Amino acid sequence: MKSNFRASMAWLHTGLGLITGWVLFAIALSGTLSVFRQEISVWMRPELSATSISPIEASAHAVEWLTQNAPTSPAWYLNAPTQQEPFTLGVWSDPKGVYLQKALSPQTGSPDGIRQTFGGEFFYRFHFELQLPYPFGRLIAAIAALALVVGLISGVIIHRRIFADFFTFRPGKGQRSWLDAHNLLGVLALPFHLMISFTGAVTLGTLLLPWSTQAVYKHDLMATYTDLNPALDARPPSGHPGHLAPILPILQDAERRIGEAGIAQIYIFNPTDQASVITITSGNTNTVSTTSHTLNFDGTNGHLLSEHVEKRPLIGAYTFLYGLHVARFAPSVTRWLYFVCGLMLTAVIGSGMRLWTIKRLRSNPHLGHVLTERLNVGVLAGLSLAFASYFLANRILPAGLSGRENHEIQCVFIIWALALIFALFRKSEAAWTELLAACALACLAIAALGAPWRDSVSAATSVTAALFAGSFAYAAINTYRKKRLSP
Repeated sequence: MKSNFRASMAWLHTGLGLITGWVLFAIALSGTLSVFRQEISVWMRPELSATSISPIEASAHAVEWLTQNAPTSPAWYLNAPTQQEPFTLGVWSDPKGVYLQKALSPQTGSPDGIRQTFGGEFFYRFHFELQLPYPFGRLIAAIAALALVVGLISGVIIHRRIFADFFTFRPGKGQRSWLDAHNLLGVLALPFHLMISFTGAVTLGTLLLPWSTQAVYKHDLMATYTDLNPALDARPPSGHPGHLAPILPILQDAERRIGEAGIAQIYIFNPTDQASVITITSGNTNTVSTTSHTLNFDGTNGHLLSEHVEKRPLIGAYTFLYGLHVARFAPSVTRWLYFVCGLMLTAVIGSGMRLWTIKRLRSNPHLGHVLTERLNVGVLAGLSLAFASYFLANRILPAGLSGRENHEIQCVFIIWALALIFALFRKSEAAWTELLAACALACLAIAALGAPWRDSVSAATSVTAALFAGSFAYAAINTYRKKRLSP
């Protein structure tokens, strides 16, 4: 009975890994990089000066610039500067109704002279949206996260010598080495793997289990949003022109009321109408679960309309799980631990896919197994190369190029597509060597182009890229040697 159960778990573990492995690899790698998405956003905007300025002064400059340059937008959305991301991020719509997202100078509030890029936000959005339209990307990510939870638990069940093998790694043994690496990396950070997959699945839970929401709200998305965000004052425009009151005193009043948490977001609805509303929300207090503090001000006179502190236990539980998943509470050391453990999870998924093809190609090398192995090369090595190209495109594309933020993302998918095509028409061992070598060269170029002497973010990026370059180079050399030694 026990052996039958373990065999069923082994089948489940292998099947889930095979079906979701490539998607999970992309999710894990992008999620790992998004741990430092703020730092990546700074690295990708080298024009920003390191001059310190208060968040409310920078936000005030941004509002003043928007008043002059985006008066037709129905709303302005601003993220106040932080220590990790020292610029204002603004979102608004142009006269054609197209929404723009730009970094705004903390000194002037203007986007001029700053190269436009999505920065680390690309990896963060790709992590749970996969660059697919809503809700398809999020639904796929939610299913993959749930599959990962089941895969991890089933992996523990089928691993009879889990603690003994923890100390076992036999390099240069082919399939045995891949299995040892898979087991070692899986067990070494198992609590993290379980936490990150479970919290990821829960935070996207409404897509997996939508029936409760549908039963209560009957597909009324606005009612759902209103109940989840009761503090937001969505007054309709009056149709009469109006002018915003001076923004700096309003921000100072909000900062005093919010306290040490500080200001995180500033939303200005109907900015040029008499019914304008300024909504200000609190930031992170370096705790896992943050208590949302929201203030609504009348935009024309600056008077406080309402104040709301979120205290509902269910919302608190959700923000706790979300905060644990994205590590928004974490100091630098903890974020590096997240990063390293994320790389371990990525390696566990990649080694599992590689292990499956090695085993099948030895016993039954038919066309399906050969094709899967070549796709492995294109996805695992190709995606790594594509993500590296994102950093290179940031430096290579002209800083003033129109729509360059979209061109950077296009470079990612062009390189990934070329890598997949290359892997399909090249023998897998040769393709592994060549694409891993390309990854090493790309990471080395990132390290060189990053100007590590400029600041701490640039230095950390260059050192990390150099370590990646060394790892990819070692893997490429090792693969090449095995290819030459094989009969």
